[in-house]
Amino acid sequence: MLIQIILFIAIITIPAIAQAFITISYKKYSEVQNGEKLSGFEVARKILDANNLKDMDIVSTPGTLTDHYDPSRKVVRLSTDNFNDDSVAAMAVAAHECGHAIQDKEGYFLLRLRSIIFPIVRIGTALSYIIIVVGCLLQFAGLIYAGIAFTGLGLLFQLVTLPVEINASKRAGEQLRKLGLVNTSDASGVKSVLVAAASTYLAGVLSSALQVLRIIIALNRRN
Repeated sequence: MLIQIILFIAIITIPAIAQAFITISYKKYSEVQNGEKLSGFEVARKILDANNLKDMDIVSTPGTLTDHYDPSRKVVRLSTDNFNDDSVAAMAVAAHECGHAIQDKEGYFLLRLRSIIFPIVRIGTALSYIIIVVGCLLQFAGLIYAGIAFTGLGLLFQLVTLPVEINASKRAGEQLRKLGLVNTSDASGVKSVLVAAASTYLAGVLSSALQVLRIIIALNRRN
């Protein structure tokens, strides 16, 4: 019982800490103007153009930190603030999303794998708990373990996502330096925002792993 409580607390706490880290870092550097006084849109445009992606659109999307690259439509979507602002945070986020666009252009394997498994993972994780409950009611061990396997799909997706995000951040830093878009004083701020963002994905991996472990322990106790 104590182990279950500890795992439950960890599953909640780890993502919360990571989210607090990105929130604090993003807020701090969203108030600092970047040296080139470029908006997130302008940063993204320069990076995409330099990588032969001149036809790729960059659009504003509502919300805060809703920035993402849409591989199905080949569009970089920046949250309204990051699209318009010329902050260090906007620069970092825009460059990161362009990192994904470059991954897509170069056929980065893990990005393609993530896109392929995403629909499977979404359906599998949605069904996992239903399958486990039905298996328990029917006392059918095979169905229970199938449910656990479906739960593990979420962990698999997180494990694939983590290196994809780290690689996109690495590409972002390289592009900003290569194109002379970041000066010495901005570099530490860009790195801080990118590291904070990566920590949320690491937290996702740990949280998913602990959730799978918690389910296994609970079912073993039930047995």
